[in-house]
Amino acid sequence: MAAEVGAARSVARKVPESFEQVTKLARYQLREYVRSRRFVALLVIVIAIGAILTVVLAHFRGLLVSDTAAFYGSFWGGAVDLIIILSAVFFGGDAIAGEFQNKTGYFLMGLPIRRGAVYAGKFLAAFLASVAILLIYLAILLLNGIYYFHANAFPWQLGVALVLALVYLAAVMGATFFFSSLFKISAYGFVLTAILFLFGFSLLADVATDLVKIEPWMIISYAESTIGSVFATNPNWGFTGVQTVAPIVGASWSAGIGEGIVIMIGYFLISALGGLWLFEREEFS
Repeated sequence: MAAEVGAARSVARKVPESFEQVTKLARYQLREYVRSRRFVALLVIVIAIGAILTVVLAHFRGLLVSDTAAFYGSFWGGAVDLIIILSAVFFGGDAIAGEFQNKTGYFLMGLPIRRGAVYAGKFLAAFLASVAILLIYLAILLLNGIYYFHANAFPWQLGVALVLALVYLAAVMGATFFFSSLFKISAYGFVLTAILFLFGFSLLADVATDLVKIEPWMIISYAESTIGSVFATNPNWGFTGVQTVAPIVGASWSAGIGEGIVIMIGYFLISALGGLWLFEREEFS
């Protein structure tokens, strides 16, 4: 009896703890992402965007680089959302659905590993791969900023905007994992994430503003605008939006930075936990 208990304890010690499972899965999945064609393709897209940006800046130098706030507000706040959405689609679209579609989950789930650890490890790997892409784009921006602004190329707003971009990335990735857990076909996760974040949420925000006449605080694209608004002369740091009325355009809302952070964190928690709940209850049959 003592020998059996000792053997059971020995086996239990060989089973990694949850944190170790998450980190191992994330490491192997991240290595797979970095070696994949999708990473190379996204890297080429980001470098192409950076090259176009550099050429445009060189051609219109006197008009586009008057100050650092306008520079980073336009080329970080105005473009980073597209890079974030593409990264989430490329790395998260089939993260969970692929386990069903490619039948790899049948082998993975046979191991002594928790589904929550699988979900968290894949999420962490996809997030880190996306962060790498974001930092490459930021490096291109900084090189241009250093060339044109020298010692003034590092405004404090850029650090805040980077944090806001990472929070938005977590929210978009959470929604992508939710759709990937909801369907067993990878294409659905790709398509739904791309359509919603590129077009759908913006249309919903317009409907809420123009037709319903309310602040679109429930729409994540409304919160995403804070990434660029931090470079404004007097940014709104509050937890409520500001309404402005123009003679031709009509009423429009701008989210407070605190409000935007709350909205993005809410989207992340609801979607990521919802995706985990779906994944833990899905049958591999």
